[in-house]
Amino acid sequence: MSQPALHFRLWALLCCCTLGAVSAFAESDAAPLWVTYEGTEGPGLGRKIVLISGDEEYRSEEGLPQLGKILAGQHGFTCTVLFPIDPKTGTIAPDYGKNIPGLEALRDADLVVMLLRFRDLPNEQMQHIDDYLRRGGPVVALRTSTHAFNTNNPDWKHYSNGYNGDRAVWKDGFGRLVLGEKWISHHGHHKREGTRGVIASGHEEHPIVRGIGEGEIFGDSDVYGVRLPLPGDSNPIVLGEVVSSLDYDAPAVDGKKNDPMMPVAWTKSYQIPGGEMGRVFCTTMGAATDLQWEGTRRLIVNGVYWALGMGDEIPEEGTAVELVGEYDPSPYSFGGFKKGIRPAEHLWKVTE
Repeated sequence: MSQPALHFRLWALLCCCTLGAVSAFAESDAAPLWVTYEGTEGPGLGRKIVLISGDEEYRSEEGLPQLGKILAGQHGFTCTVLFPIDPKTGTIAPDYGKNIPGLEALRDADLVVMLLRFRDLPNEQMQHIDDYLRRGGPVVALRTSTHAFNTNNPDWKHYSNGYNGDRAVWKDGFGRLVLGEKWISHHGHHKREGTRGVIASGHEEHPIVRGIGEGEIFGDSDVYGVRLPLPGDSNPIVLGEVVSSLDYDAPAVDGKKNDPMMPVAWTKSYQIPGGEMGRVFCTTMGAATDLQWEGTRRLIVNGVYWALGMGDEIPEEGTAVELVGEYDPSPYSFGGFKKGIRPAEHLWKVTE
């Protein structure tokens, strides 16, 4: 080999090593793509909750960090919040439906809380979700999680909303099989008629509504339509009264929208083929703006306790649900998310 050629080979090798070192440094020094809040005391100490955000409209990327802080700071759970991430920028991108890093946290999670809509995730990410459900992990599902997935990937198409393929047990997809319902309709007038939660008759003593007074469950997101009755052992706990505006004190609308009322929160069991039995608490409420109301936050946190088999630990006055820090969620809308936000901006310590 000539001397110039040898020099060039050595130079090229040095460049590759240098670039590799820079790449490794950049990767190890990169900002986190998710956040974890470590609980320090409370009934949830030692239990791990994974909260998965990923919807284009209802600002789950704002609401679930607040919920995680409440569960960690006031109840002791260790909460990891995952986000939809644009792989090109590392920023939170709710309208990018193909990437939620960190789902491997489900391997040892005690509970998953999700607010997803029409995700089309890669195989390795979907596998973590499937593995969690196969072991019967408890699920708390909010709002659009009834239509969490939409994909043509043959490995996961059965998870899609409205699935009608060869796997008959999966008819209508993840929403129907696991949660009890898929996407049906806006029952209330979207963005014009809010939701007041009414405790279903005979369930006034249910632990999920413990500490919640009449009319305290409210949301400025509308009631979703469901098919009645809900399947299997689904047990409607809260019904959704359609009200005439998005104001807390708005009166109920007249007519068929409230006769009968649609369930907006229910419990059920699930079992995917080949898997263990698991518990579900599902509510079609849970937009980030819905969390402004104490009764709605308590409904969800009580639901977390119930799903974990901790219903007896819910105090008579209900669970603590004080907001953590300033909470001024963005109005729900498509394309209305805050651009350029990185997960690190949601970092927080329980001692703060």
